Amino acid sequence: MRISIHPFTEIFSYYQQQYGTVLWGLNKLYLLMEKQHNRGQDGAGVAAVKLNVEPGYPFMHRIRSNATQAIADIFQQIGKEIDELEKYHPTIKNHPGMMKGHVSFLGEVLLGHLRYGTQGKNKVEYCHPFINRDTIPARNLALAGNFNIVNSDELYTLVGKEPNPTTRFSDLAAMIELMHTFLCREDEVSPGKLDITKVLKKTLPLLDGGFHVGGVTGNGIGFVFRDAHGIRPSYYFVNDEVVAAASERAALRTTFNLGEDEVKELLPGQALIVDETGSITVEQILEPKERKACSFERIYFSRGSDEKIYKERKALGYNLSEQVLNAIDHNLKNTIFSFIPNTAETAFYGMLKGMEDYLNRIKAERILSWGKDYDDEKLKEMINRRIRVEKIAIKDVKMRTFITEDVNRNEMVQHVYDITYGTVRAGQDTLVVIDDSIVRGTTLKESIIRMLGRLQPEKIIVVSSSPQIRYPDCYGIDMSKMGDFIAFNAAVALLKDHGQIDFLTELFDKCKELKRNNQLHTENVVKQLYKKFTTEEISNKIARLITPAGFNIPVHVIFQSIEDLHKSCPNNLGDWYFTGNYPTAGGNKVVNMAFINYMEGKNVRGY
Repeated sequence: MRISIHPFTEIFSYYQQQYGTVLWGLNKLYLLMEKQHNRGQDGAGVAAVKLNVEPGYPFMHRIRSNATQAIADIFQQIGKEIDELEKYHPTIKNHPGMMKGHVSFLGEVLLGHLRYGTQGKNKVEYCHPFINRDTIPARNLALAGNFNIVNSDELYTLVGKEPNPTTRFSDLAAMIELMHTFLCREDEVSPGKLDITKVLKKTLPLLDGGFHVGGVTGNGIGFVFRDAHGIRPSYYFVNDEVVAAASERAALRTTFNLGEDEVKELLPGQALIVDETGSITVEQILEPKERKACSFERIYFSRGSDEKIYKERKALGYNLSEQVLNAIDHNLKNTIFSFIPNTAETAFYGMLKGMEDYLNRIKAERILSWGKDYDDEKLKEMINRRIRVEKIAIKDVKMRTFITEDVNRNEMVQHVYDITYGTVRAGQDTLVVIDDSIVRGTTLKESIIRMLGRLQPEKIIVVSSSPQIRYPDCYGIDMSKMGDFIAFNAAVALLKDHGQIDFLTELFDKCKELKRNNQLHTENVVKQLYKKFTTEEISNKIARLITPAGFNIPVHVIFQSIEDLHKSCPNNLGDWYFTGNYPTAGGNKVVNMAFINYMEGKNVRGY
């Protein structure tokens, strides 16, 4: 698909005339990054390319930060450069040409990124964008993205390079080396006529993973590409002033004040390409495969301001209603409902709607059963019955667990959440709290359960809007070690309870055999562990594992079913962290390596 636009020769002059500032593009980039800032990021970065720069002058710039507020830090540095210029040239902002010449990041092509670390350490060197430089503009390449690649070692072998010791564990380092190799070869064949589509068609088939990646070349080509299964989300917007792409639809809508239909989805295997003349194409780089869009993006990872995500999160809560009603024996009179701040709030509204629908049915049935045998007081009492809702847990955003000694740190962790006193009738009320997911269970055990216990409820029921997280993710979310999963630890504990712990050794031997034969990718061996027990058995064990020692209030756990997950998020059926059904062969290799690492006592990623 080709999109025809006629870009302005002097785009900064246009922005100056139309919006009163040459910084319109940079301002939009800042907004776009902030609107995707969902929680505490590990860092951020920005790259800029200037078009038609005279030989000998810099045309590609990059800035990165791993400060606590990395986005603000970056744009404060950019703003400081502009402020310094204004001291000597007070009217420089009224001169687009001078601004472009003197402001490093005032480029026609901009690339920004927020880092939520899935590999490497929290160092600025791991922040995107990465850049491979060259004296020839077309051979300069910057990349940033939302992704993980599980075959990084193989990529280094393909290009015949040893990984940089600083970034050897970075998927992006391997990807950029591979793409840069093909980029340079293509430029050698056709100097000055770089065909980025050919470069992408050589690069993407070699990548095993889920990815939404943006890139720019030094001569001004911008592009975004997505994996063949559509694992990672990818959206874009085009008009005659700007081309913008992001991994979240709502961020684009808010930044550019758009209707839902104005933001397009980049489909699996496609690339959006904008060349240096402003010509835009959408190319099918990879043959699309079965859609396996990540469901965890909908449950938690993406911001909930997208209208579809908002509805899906409500549906996740609503579809848990029946399980919750059964767990409280339909006793709404003595049950209080709440949520764990902040990402579970939307699912809570859905669960509340389910409770209200049930209560309204009961009201109608009771009133109809009375016939004419009622008075005003009796009718008023029935009509005024409500679901009991309280804001129980409060996240204390000021708290930082900076003390590292274990005994003291555990004491600090207990107070990351606070509670609202006087909301529960001690020894009488059941407390139901919903969370978006339960991964490790540490915060529940060390903080939330303890704090809720201070209210002395009769029983605590923790509800997860997602199913049990049983397997590593290797396509962009930081869940990569078997020992980190409370569901896995529960299954291991059940083996011990049943005197079957030797089964782990059998699975370990199977994995080692597959590894010797270079067959780790052929099956997910860890699935056999979970087949030993029912979902309910594992849930009950998880409840015991998250109950603090000496805690005398019963704790129960309810998880979303896989069926209701798919019903709630019908277009995001990727569920490998729940089911173990990985969309690529690399996923099987990762889970088996994660299990081997667990058995060998290695606290490292499985890829």
